Amino acid sequence: MENQNNPMEDEEIYVDLNIDGKEITCSIVTIFTVDEKDYIALLPLNENGENEEGNVWLYGYKEDPDNPEAEPEIIYIEDEEEYEAAADAFDEYLDSQEFDELIDGDDEE
Repeated sequence: MENQNNPMEDEEIYVDLNIDGKEITCSIVTIFTVDEKDYIALLPLNENGENEEGNVWLYGYKEDPDNPEAEPEIIYIEDEEEYEAAADAFDEYLDSQEFDELIDGDDEE
């Protein structure tokens, strides 16, 4: 797994998804790469801007290399094996973030 270095780590960025005719605002957790494919982890938010259930949604993620101004594409992952690989990589990302927070916390003491 490889995490892209981007400004998302310093600021909240949101995306609106239209699911079954309902618009849902999600906070972008991270964009990561597995087997040369990009994925995005989204945290769905309620109307108060909170995530009540702790769910994270994983989707494929694709940018147009020929048009950096184009909206990125968020793609539903239909293949179960591909989804499992993305979920495993996201779990590793979470583990590394928790480890980094522990290390950073030790430095502040």
